[in-house]
Amino acid sequence: MDINLMGFDMSIGRQKPETIRHQENACPFCDRSQLTDILATEGDMIFLRNKYNVIEGADQFVLIEGSACHSDMPDYTKEHMHALIRFGLRMWQDLLTSGRYEAVLFFKNYGPFSGGTIRHPHMQLIGLPHVKRELLCQPEEFEGPVIARRHGVTLNVSTVPRIGFWEFNIVPESLTDETIATLADFIQLTVDYLMHRFAAQTRSYNIFFYENDGRIAVKILPRFATPPIYVGYGIHFRPSSLTSVIDEMQKLYFAEE
Repeated sequence: MDINLMGFDMSIGRQKPETIRHQENACPFCDRSQLTDILATEGDMIFLRNKYNVIEGADQFVLIEGSACHSDMPDYTKEHMHALIRFGLRMWQDLLTSGRYEAVLFFKNYGPFSGGTIRHPHMQLIGLPHVKRELLCQPEEFEGPVIARRHGVTLNVSTVPRIGFWEFNIVPESLTDETIATLADFIQLTVDYLMHRFAAQTRSYNIFFYENDGRIAVKILPRFATPPIYVGYGIHFRPSSLTSVIDEMQKLYFAEE
């Protein structure tokens, strides 16, 4: 069977702190004097090794997005959002070009259905020495009707989603200061749409970054309970309301374009 299969260390996993469902627990990212294995900083952003390396054979890292615990991307100034994406891309590229990994995953979990455990805004990077890169994503998963195009960066909605329903893709033609700033803007407004405009029940999302042959793409998904037909049979669903979502986003965020 052609899959990527890895071990998960349950003994380490049981030690991980949890502050999404149990907000009374102490946040490990707020007490910065207790952080160890810090690799880089920029402003109040910190890149460090993950203390809970649960994936066997992998190197796991955390990018703390800032010092404000109960904030998130829609709350950030444009300057901070741009700086965050630049910093994250730089750390990702450093790992990709280190020669130590076959692939490096770069992603964000937010909310109770995202798979995350810490409320404090952060991203994660995982260096995988042994993985089948060709199984990580497929080109058609980043195609779909365009919501907006600006400075060589396209925002669209998937017609071939990885799981199902609404998946938003952001695809820059290249990486320049201008396209990185636009990429950051598109990420910020898409997260704002999902968390504040999309549906009253939306409390969670994921962001995934992909790299293939020097080009990158970003996928953003609202997270709910995973459809059982996908879990059991691998059947993907495409929603019938793609056009209405596109129209709404264009009116809310791109009315002057």
